[in-house]
Amino acid sequence: MHKRKLGNSNLEVSAIGLGCMGMSYGHGPAADKKEMIALIRKAVERGITFFDTAQVYGPFTNEELVGEALSPFRGQVMIATKFGLKINASGQQIMDSRPEYIKQSADDSLRRLKVDAIDLLYQHRVDPQVPIEEVAEAVKDLIREGKVKHFGLSEAGVQTIRRAHAVQPVTAVQSEYSLWWRRPEEELLPTLEELGIGLVPFSPLGKGFLTGNIDANTTFDNSDFRSIVPRFTPEARKANMALVDLLRKVAERKKKATPAQIALAWLLA
Repeated sequence: MHKRKLGNSNLEVSAIGLGCMGMSYGHGPAADKKEMIALIRKAVERGITFFDTAQVYGPFTNEELVGEALSPFRGQVMIATKFGLKINASGQQIMDSRPEYIKQSADDSLRRLKVDAIDLLYQHRVDPQVPIEEVAEAVKDLIREGKVKHFGLSEAGVQTIRRAHAVQPVTAVQSEYSLWWRRPEEELLPTLEELGIGLVPFSPLGKGFLTGNIDANTTFDNSDFRSIVPRFTPEARKANMALVDLLRKVAERKKKATPAQIALAWLLA
């Protein structure tokens, strides 16, 4: 497995990471815990050193899963988690990036992940109620205290990134990027290149669509967030199959490759 450094930082990670959200949340009922621990450990054996989780996945159960699975590999792997979203009493996600909540959240994540420091701490979504400078300052304090090593932002706009970066250097921005979602090429990628910030693409397989295992007839459990995503209506899936068909043709030319491998290879290139 090739390694890459995120931006100008010293944070070196495997070129392909493992997003753990769907093991506990978002893609239907939570998977079997023992099976997921085995899967995460198999990923380490295959050379993956970069694992992504968040407090809101579960909520909390995904951080606990990742913490338990990776406990034998302390110092060998990098774990990214996120603050700034929480579930209210009615089950809705709400934003909260107040500095005092960030610091409490970090302590809670450290406990669940069973680590002394969080390798990469993202703001999960930009909170319009809290100036990004205050968020960056709170994370800066956590870095000074040794609780966090690197600061990240998720789905942030370029002006927000610039403002945060001026207070505390941003190591990585996580944003959706794949063969069927290329909007980051417009403004985000040039800005990250200019500032020396790494890009961590989430949903590199188009939330599963680019694997070729989803078609117009696929049904989603009501606990699967794709059941309410416009790109996953039956009509949209039918229209977008042309892209998957193209991936299949390229994969056939590469002999034993799969559409998913072609989609990942495109991003890696």
